[in-house]
Amino acid sequence: MSGLLSYIPGASLVMGSRSKTGAIDVPPVEVHHIETDADKRARCLKHLLKANHVNYAILWNNLQFDNHNPHLLSSTYLLGGNENHLNEAYNNEIKDLVPWEPSPSEVIDEDWRDFLGDKRYQRAFVDYFEDKLVMEYAYDWKTEVQHFLFSGKKPLFHALLDGLGHPIIHLGYAYEMDSKEIAMEALAMAAVKYDFLHDYLDDSSYTRPSPLKSRAPLDLLIQLSKDDRFSKKEVQVGDMQKYLKDHESAFLEYWNGWDIDDDPKKQFELSQEAAVALLVATVQPGTHAYNFFIVHLLTTSHAVRVLLTFIPPQHHVTLVRAWWLFVLAVFSIKGRPLPDYDNIETDLKGKNWKYVEDKGLNSPWSKDAHYVKAVRAIRDAARTWGDVHDRYLQAAVTFVDNFHGWVF
Repeated sequence: MSGLLSYIPGASLVMGSRSKTGAIDVPPVEVHHIETDADKRARCLKHLLKANHVNYAILWNNLQFDNHNPHLLSSTYLLGGNENHLNEAYNNEIKDLVPWEPSPSEVIDEDWRDFLGDKRYQRAFVDYFEDKLVMEYAYDWKTEVQHFLFSGKKPLFHALLDGLGHPIIHLGYAYEMDSKEIAMEALAMAAVKYDFLHDYLDDSSYTRPSPLKSRAPLDLLIQLSKDDRFSKKEVQVGDMQKYLKDHESAFLEYWNGWDIDDDPKKQFELSQEAAVALLVATVQPGTHAYNFFIVHLLTTSHAVRVLLTFIPPQHHVTLVRAWWLFVLAVFSIKGRPLPDYDNIETDLKGKNWKYVEDKGLNSPWSKDAHYVKAVRAIRDAARTWGDVHDRYLQAAVTFVDNFHGWVF
């Protein structure tokens, strides 16, 4: 990883025509077939995911919060957690969850799109997608997911980053764990969290030439952090749509200013470096101010990395641009914190990935889904791109050693 600490802003490139067909050829992710794996850990995870799916709604607290059980359980498993880790994580997480409640009505083929964005229909959408899985797709959940993601003029694919990115995070775990339960929840989540970010992808007029021309997302984020057209005052997530509309012209300059097409794979690598830097390098030592919303930029980046293995290559760049749109939106409303690489501890003192994984499983924060997901995402970025100079490891150690909870 050459850029996380050694990055120098300013590299630029005149934008050419924007291609939508460039494949991002990342190594395949490991798929864990927990449905058929005889290993005791895998069986434990399978049972807990099914229990969560059957008993607990995907949204709770007046439909405002998300059920993160699949994220926490899967990340714990992937960090090497045993059955005790998994059961303790599950039992802690369900304390706040709520049972399923009936929706106002069912949804059917003829009207399901009419209920997009209506969270009251979470149960109806799960039932709808599960019925389709049995009756039309012969339990082939991957074929069903591909159909619903890419069909129609305004496909659900464009809405995977809606709802603070939870649909794409959920779907990423469905593919990694080969879980039809998580997949059906992910489709339902994309349906009920359908809000406004997808509008920028649905309408091609938002994709336009930009006066900002860069090959590095961190370059643009640094520029954005210093752009006085945007206020440093933080904005509530619920006011994001209004904020973006009020700053739309400048916002679109940054969205269209990142040239992905010249070398899509390298650009995606840079985007993952940026995601790690945004979480870790923006936090001053001793402040422990890891931002709850900024961490979603990292965990959604990992989900993008997973989906690139499974979706058709002509959609790769669009997916990364959807992630970039989400990054700019969250980064903007959370005060545009400037990454400072001096905030990352470079003296590892002999600490390695085993140390980081142990922190993910056994620290006081090991039941915090977002903490565990972040640890796992940084580790897997290192595995994807290599970590010859320990840049990702330094970021991971800094994070686990200094994390004392989230700021909002």
